[in-house]
Amino acid sequence: MSDKTICPRFESALDILNKRWTGLIIFQLLEGAQRFSTIESVIGISGRVLSERLKDLEKSGIVKREVYNETPVRIEYSLTEKGRALEPVIKSIQQWAEGWMDGESSAK
Repeated sequence: MSDKTICPRFESALDILNKRWTGLIIFQLLEGAQRFSTIESVIGISGRVLSERLKDLEKSGIVKREVYNETPVRIEYSLTEKGRALEPVIKSIQQWAEGWMDGESSAK
């Protein structure tokens, strides 16, 4: 058996990215700032789960929540610099999936 250990930072990153829907949320936010309802409808996620994931991503410093002082109040979510840094990773996964995965979705 190997005595190699996984880098704790790598493990922490996977803990974040391995949560269901997280990758799709990040992928969607690569398009730019979006409202909760837009993200919810585009990726087909329940409001409760989306709320949980956005809070997790906000705590991790990947997503920022911006409240606009308008009537009615407008709230948008966008990627932080840390979140944007995931773009090449997400794009690489997308490219790999296009070449190696069949057309069936396992996310729903």
